This record gives sequence, C-alpha cells and structure tokens, in this order.
Amino acid sequence: MMGTGTFAEPTFEALLAARENVVGLVTQPDRDAGNRRGSTRQTGKGMATIAQSAGVPVAQPESINTPEGLAQLKAFAPDLLVVAAYGQILSKDVIATPPMGAINVHASLLPKYRGASPIAHAILNGETRTGVTIIRITLGLDAGDMLAQGAVDILPTETTGELETRLAPLGAGLCVDVLNRMKAGPVSGEKQDPAQVTKAPKLKKEHGLIDWTKPAAAISDHVRAMQPWPTAYTFFHRPGKEPIRVIINRVDPSASRPTLDSGAPVGSIFGDAKSMGVKCGDASLEVLELQPAGKKRMTAEEFLRGYPIQAGYRFGPEVLA
Repeated sequence: MMGTGTFAEPTFEALLAARENVVGLVTQPDRDAGNRRGSTRQTGKGMATIAQSAGVPVAQPESINTPEGLAQLKAFAPDLLVVAAYGQILSKDVIATPPMGAINVHASLLPKYRGASPIAHAILNGETRTGVTIIRITLGLDAGDMLAQGAVDILPTETTGELETRLAPLGAGLCVDVLNRMKAGPVSGEKQDPAQVTKAPKLKKEHGLIDWTKPAAAISDHVRAMQPWPTAYTFFHRPGKEPIRVIINRVDPSASRPTLDSGAPVGSIFGDAKSMGVKCGDASLEVLELQPAGKKRMTAEEFLRGYPIQAGYRFGPEVLA
C-alpha cells in the first residue's frame, strides 16, 4: 500500500479488513506543522499509526524514486502496488517492481481531472457530480486503463475536505472489488477518451486569492474548493488604512441582498450590523464566516462589531487597481 492522508486511510483499512496480505506501507515522511515541504493532505488516524497497529512494516522515504526509496520498496517484495493519494509521481522502475504492476485510487471521474487536486478542481469548476476511478498506473499522469468507477453528487455547500471524506470510503470499496476480480483472473480495463481529458494541477497558496469580478456562484465555488487548503482569501480595504488579509470561510451566493449602486467597484462591502454583502461581477453574495489575519474564525456579525460598515470599505487584491 502506498498512500498519505485521510483519502488513503479507508482504502488501507479496507485491505486489512479484507485480510489481504499487505506486506508493507509506503507513506510520506512525518512533517512538522508549518514545514513548507509537508503534505497539505488532511490527516486522520495516520497511515503509519494504522500500519503499526496491524503489524505492517512502514517505509517513509523522502522520494520513492531514489535508489534508497526503490530499495525499501523492493525489500517488501510486493506482487501489486495499491496507491491512493501518495503524493509522488512513480518512476518506471517503481511501477515495474511488482509483477502485477500498480493500481491507483483516483478521486475523479476520469478522464476528467487528472492530477494532484481533482476534488478541488471539480468544485472550482462548478461540477455537480464527481466520483472515484480505479486505474492501472502507467507513466502518463492518471492516464491508465479504468478498472472501476463510482459516482456521487456534489452537495451545494460541500467543501473539498468534506467531499474528500465522502469519496474516500467509495474508493476503498471499489479497490477491494477490483482486487477480488484480479484474484479470479486477468482484469481488462477501459481506455480513457483523450478528447475528454482535463487537468487538475496541484494547488498553490496564491490560488486562494478571490477575484471579485467573477460571478457570485463562481466565487462561492472557489471558497468551497479552497478548503481546507490553501483557503480562499482577500484583502479588507478601508480608506486611509493598511489592508488586512482576510480568509473567507463561508459565503452564500443565493442570499437576497439590497441593490448596490451600479457604479460601486466590485468587492464593495455593504449591509447592516448583522450581515455583510459583497458586490461581485454579476450580482452580490453574503459573507457568512471569515477570519482576519491573526484572529480566530468568526461570523460576519462578529466581524462587523469590530469593523462597522462604512463608505469605501471594500474587498480586493492587496493593491487595488
């Protein structure tokens, strides 16, 4: 088993529960909080902790593709690699190590959203449905034959973290089903349609910056997609004062807001003592929860106690055009 974080944990536990002969676990090294090279994946029980409880040997190389990492993998003498959110692209030598090759539990309905952040990109692009695909691993990024697929609806307010929690057990079940088929004989897969391929590259901190010129629904999708990492953020501008960086945690694009002066710039803040509306590219949305730099997460009403709305208050990039 190769994997890291809460998306991988249910698959690992399902393999153990099914009494599969898991000869070893390869997972990312433990990281200190704040280590810039650490995994951004959600953590639950911890893959290494699950392995230790089950008596499964653990390897945590910095890179599985180095001679040292490959040697650790070969020492397990695996017949098959089961990979889920491991976080590294596997070299041809790694893929060739087990005689049965490798399969991957990928959190999208391939061929859409190949890459490191499929769940976030599905939400970011306004998809209403996604799922998990089990594929054979090849040298092409998430390009292997599809062995099984399951779909779920994306809930209207669901964040990336929440959706990942729902997709993980779906992937675990599909993976066990594929292994049972493999035991019965050769398993053929379905080729991916190259014309349908879309990419889901790894997110970076700067992807969290909100563009208030976009439609309210798109901004809402962005806020949901950026949680739990890198989070959606903006800067709070007040005339004559330094901008404050603010994380936007939760919004409602469907809330009925009073009409704002059509000449007001996007990002303009309006409302009353209890609610905060923001002008977007097509309409407005309501901010429900936010977190100013150095402060705790709070409701809009709590924020407005410290910053009552005044003329000229606005959200936007750090330097306004």
